[in-house]
Amino acid sequence: MNNLQPIHDHDVPRFNLPQRPRRNRATAAIRDLHRGTWLAPQHLVYPLFIHAGADDQPIPAMPGCSRLGPEGLLREVEGALADGIRTVILFPAIPETLKTPDAAHAWHPDDIVPQTIQQLRERWPELTICSDVALDPYSSDGHDGLLAPDGRILNDETVALLCRQALVHAEAGVSIVAPSDMMDGRVGAIRQALDAHSYQEVAILAYTAKYASGFYGPFRAALDSAPRHGDKKTYQMDPANRREAVRELRLDEAEGADMVMVKPAGPYLDVIRDLREQTPLPVAAYQVSGEYAMLKAAAERGWLDERTVVLESLLGIRRAGADVILTYFARQAARWLRT
Repeated sequence: MNNLQPIHDHDVPRFNLPQRPRRNRATAAIRDLHRGTWLAPQHLVYPLFIHAGADDQPIPAMPGCSRLGPEGLLREVEGALADGIRTVILFPAIPETLKTPDAAHAWHPDDIVPQTIQQLRERWPELTICSDVALDPYSSDGHDGLLAPDGRILNDETVALLCRQALVHAEAGVSIVAPSDMMDGRVGAIRQALDAHSYQEVAILAYTAKYASGFYGPFRAALDSAPRHGDKKTYQMDPANRREAVRELRLDEAEGADMVMVKPAGPYLDVIRDLREQTPLPVAAYQVSGEYAMLKAAAERGWLDERTVVLESLLGIRRAGADVILTYFARQAARWLRT
């Protein structure tokens, strides 16, 4: 039996509320007038995995992503440009036969990265091409630096090799080099090497605050670049540390970085905000493979609406202060933003 009593006009309390924020949310047009953060394809960088094989190889932990062969890469870049994505970053999957303790293939002119840069540059002169500068895909040890006999990562010896790698990429026609190794002093050394060889126009995107994160798992599986022993905690940052990112920022600024980056993005929004408030340089953030995999898995199970949560996650990264977002969702997001 329904015991609810009817509500009469005189029962409704009257409020004197001069401030009603909902008035500014009343219609889509009003909401658009004062939207504080906006997201567009121009903010997105598309990471692409490349390999020497002819066929594309799907990556199980990253649905929708593959190690791309030459034809697949051209199709993907052509599609990205059509979607409004103007910048890509290349990550190579290197055969075991080319991996050595000194990672020497990293600076070989016939390596897949400079060869791919040259092909893309000839095909699309307007494309902004970014390359990862790091030894781990080429190292038989899986580390970003050379190993001493006692297992220590050799900083300065590694930096010298990174300079050689960056120069090979610059000669091939890269727009931006992105040293992801977290060796001390590598930004300044690479800047000096580029300038000394008349590559002043090549920019440096510094992985300023790259954390020793568990969210890199699918990426390392895609490139088979996980360390064969130990971990990367002596050179990548402690996830517990926030202020240290500002110290790294100061060093990268002084050494000549053109852009700075926080990686991963979602779990480190506070660090993105800190860097945004501390520097006039463009701030990038990398929505890494683990973040991508989580959203994809939840969407595939019907637990989340993929479009809604992907765009919300990217908007949150922008709201935290990122000017640039590296994301595997770049093409999907660009298409969604048009509709």
